[in-house]
Amino acid sequence: AQRDAVAAPSQNMLVLAGAGSGKTRVLVHRIAWLIRAEEYSPWSILAVTFTNKAAKEMEERAAKLLHGNEGKGLLVCTFHSLGIRILREEHKHAGLKARFSILDATDTYGLVQQLYSTTDKQLIRKAQSVISLWKNGLVDPDAALAQATTEEEGDIARLYKSYEATLAAYQAVDFDDLILKPTRLLASNEEVRSRWQNRLRYLLVDEVQDTNACQYDLLRLIAGPRAMFTAVGDDDQSIYGWRGAEVGNILRFEQDFPGARIIRLERNYRSTGRILAAASGLIAHNEGRLGKTLWTEDGAGDKLSLRG
Repeated sequence: AQRDAVAAPSQNMLVLAGAGSGKTRVLVHRIAWLIRAEEYSPWSILAVTFTNKAAKEMEERAAKLLHGNEGKGLLVCTFHSLGIRILREEHKHAGLKARFSILDATDTYGLVQQLYSTTDKQLIRKAQSVISLWKNGLVDPDAALAQATTEEEGDIARLYKSYEATLAAYQAVDFDDLILKPTRLLASNEEVRSRWQNRLRYLLVDEVQDTNACQYDLLRLIAGPRAMFTAVGDDDQSIYGWRGAEVGNILRFEQDFPGARIIRLERNYRSTGRILAAASGLIAHNEGRLGKTLWTEDGAGDKLSLRG
């Protein structure tokens, strides 16, 4: 299954990778295959993951497989660093100065505190969190106000509008904007969208089940109608709903990329048979999953014990 995922012809592909099934290995070897066998230029390939650590590991492992200048120009990055790259290059189209500021969580806390005229830490952090979720869900201030069902939500929606106006006046963006603004820019500006779609011809994304609406749309817009897309993820390991992740993104992949091939990595190299059987028995009750059956050649292992 790993070999099938690595050496599949250039096509849209969803790799359902169970826990401990070697998905990073598959991603890295897939990159090397695309460059060597499918003859993609490395600078036309984009691989996206969630953390700087994961991106660095993927880049280092790819470098060991690719020799000389084979991998020169390959872009392996996080969603946020991709967003920064797009905004730096397209700052005029995004309505930003070339040297726009990026506010961290401490900066935005202070801004919310100032606009809310409160020192209530819990209220400030809740407002930060709600605004972040709205941005991750592509909800603008007017839509947020229209959707508000409580007085507090209405207050935060009005704060959101002032918050956005203040960021614009400061020529600043927050971390969520690093993904939201490029997504909106690509959606609304055909010139910019065409430029990035022509530049990047093969996309690979890790942990697709943890993408939020904004991240998924950014990738979908870059891919466009021509680029190929390999998404790797596990619909049984989506645990970041609290920060806007939508496991539904992995379920709608076939709809957004018709004809996509699905490959299941079901062999587990980490756990024993009894552990996999117990886990599979529990996970089978989950709703909204594509389904897979993990197995191992490492034997049954010790019996499980329940501790209260």
